[in-house]
Parts: sequence; structure tokens; C-alpha cells
Amino acid sequence: MIKACYIHIPFCSSICSYCDFCKVYYHDKWITDYLNSLEREIKNIYQGEELDTIYIGGGTPTCLNIDELKRLFEILKIFNISDHLEFTIEGNIESIDKEKLELFKTNKVNRLSIGVETFNPNHLKFLNRNHTTQEVTDKIKLIKNSDFDNINIDLIYAIPNQTIDDVKKDIELFLSLDLPHLSVYSLIIEEHTKLYIDGTKNIDEDLDYKMYKTINEMLSSSGYHQYEISNYAKDNYESRHNITYWNNDEYYGFGLGASGYIGNIRYTNTRSIDNYIKGNYIYESEKLNEIEKLENALILGLRKTKGISISEFNNKYHKDILNDEIVKGLIKEEKLIKEVDNIYINPKYLYLSNEILIRFIK
Repeated sequence: MIKACYIHIPFCSSICSYCDFCKVYYHDKWITDYLNSLEREIKNIYQGEELDTIYIGGGTPTCLNIDELKRLFEILKIFNISDHLEFTIEGNIESIDKEKLELFKTNKVNRLSIGVETFNPNHLKFLNRNHTTQEVTDKIKLIKNSDFDNINIDLIYAIPNQTIDDVKKDIELFLSLDLPHLSVYSLIIEEHTKLYIDGTKNIDEDLDYKMYKTINEMLSSSGYHQYEISNYAKDNYESRHNITYWNNDEYYGFGLGASGYIGNIRYTNTRSIDNYIKGNYIYESEKLNEIEKLENALILGLRKTKGISISEFNNKYHKDILNDEIVKGLIKEEKLIKEVDNIYINPKYLYLSNEILIRFIK
């Protein structure tokens, strides 16, 4: 049963130097046609299931003006939603205001995810971000005063020329905001980004690891638990939508470049806005066989620090996970730990999780 839905709004007022997500510059000539096409896609595919989570990502959804956002929410009224819906929208500091927050509240949005990335002005300039620390503080206060308490911000570390002290300062400033959730990512230089085109290189791996350890220690001592490789939360504030992905459960994906998982099919939409507006939505789709479904379940599930429930896995896939040769080998190497009904990555290897997870790709 599908209980989650992702909706992509690709428009941005400016393009960050590190971003490889599907995005286009905001231009009002595209908005109406895009939203009309989004509505057609949803009506063609959505089967009326009750949704527990909706996530509007981007791009920068909050760069839409108030009338465009009203049109978006009108489209989404087609969804049958549960009484305990988690409804997230992403935004940037500079494009959030009181009127938009009131509109979000009226339309049942109850979780905000804000791209901050860093508080350091030099690093912000390098990433082509346009806010200040004071603006972050002011907007977070506005969001809280608008009766939102489930708030995430994104941070990036391992930025060229960033120091351990810079990272500590970013985490200290995050903690001063008193928010329940943090997503923090090591900077990856992706192809087709300005950083890649400019020849930017990743920082030294040892320094990257020291930054990761610093972040872990500071957050752990401040009451946050790491529930996934890059995500930290106070109790009961984990992202239920993202857990859908890590549990390898099905979900709808609507919009430019969006991905979805329905039945045995994983699909990805076109990244061409012209094709999308014309109704040529899906770029590629793949019917998964049993081996691929198991691979996905292992790779995604082991991103969670609690890992995979053995009994739930066995019931869902009708396979004994402990009979898997790779699982047995990793347990023997102590890179995976079996504890009661769970298997999970040994915390001392979590930073190197990709080197472990890639072993499941047959």
C-alpha cells in the first residue's frame, strides 16, 4: 500500500554552486504550464490511497509567489490524507515570509525543511548562498511564532578551506536555534555543478572524518540521536517521509526529475521541462526482480543506525536475511552487528558505510 508522496518543484531564484538536483531558474512564464502538467500527472497516476506523508521538495518550492503556491495546494487537495499526516515543504531563508507560512498552515503543512548549509559568510559565498546568520535567526523565530515546531535545517561540511573550528561554530549556531532535526551532509563535488566545472576538489579524507566525528559528538551530547547516516533528531522528530525510502516502501513521485516506486517498478521522470510540460513524464523505468528488491532493501535499510528488523525483513521478502552470504561475511568481520531482532552497521564503520553497502550490489 502506497502511503507516501514526493512532489518536485524545480524552480530556484538562484543556483547554488554545489547543487545537482533537478532545477531551473524561476521564470513566471513556465509556472502555470508546469503546475497544469503536474495536476495532469497526479490525476493520471494517483489511485486514491490514504497518504501518511507528503513531501514538497526542489528546487526551492518557497520561491513560488503566494498565488502560485495557492494553485499548488489546490492541486494537492485531490489527495486522501490520514489524520496523522506529516506534510513537509522545503524552503530557503530568503523566500520565506509570514504570508506564506500562514498559507502553509492553512493547507496542513506541519513540517518545514530549510536550506541553511552553513552560517559562515565566506563559505556561504563559495556555495552561492545569499542569506546571513541574522536572517536565519530572524526567520526561524518567525517560523516558530507561526506555530511550527517540527523544523529541520540542512547543513553541509567538508567545504574547501573549512576548519574544524568552522564546523564547531556551525553546530553551535544550530544548537542555539533549538530545533528538533538536523540533516548534515559532507560536500560531494557532483558533475554538472559549478564546483565541478571549476575543478574544485574534495577535502582530505582524514579531515572529513574528523569533522564527521566532531558533529556526532556535539549533537549526541546535546540530546540528538543519529537515526540515519546524515540525519539527527530529538525523540519523535525523525522524518517519517524519509524513513519510507530507507524502509524500501513504495511511494509516489510527481514532478520534474522526481522518482517513484510503485509495485515492482522504480521510475524517474524527465529532467526536461519542455518534455514535462508536454506530458512526456517518465524518462526511465525498471521492473525489479527479486534479487534487486533484496539489494535495495539491504542498501537502504542499513543506512538507518538501527538497521533492519530481521523478522520484518523475513516476513516481507520471504527470505532469511541471516542466510545471505554477504550478511554472514559482514557479521563475521564485525562490520555488521546482530542484536536481538536487528542487524545494523557497526557504529565505528558507519562513516565508511558506502564501502559496506556497495558489497550488496550483485
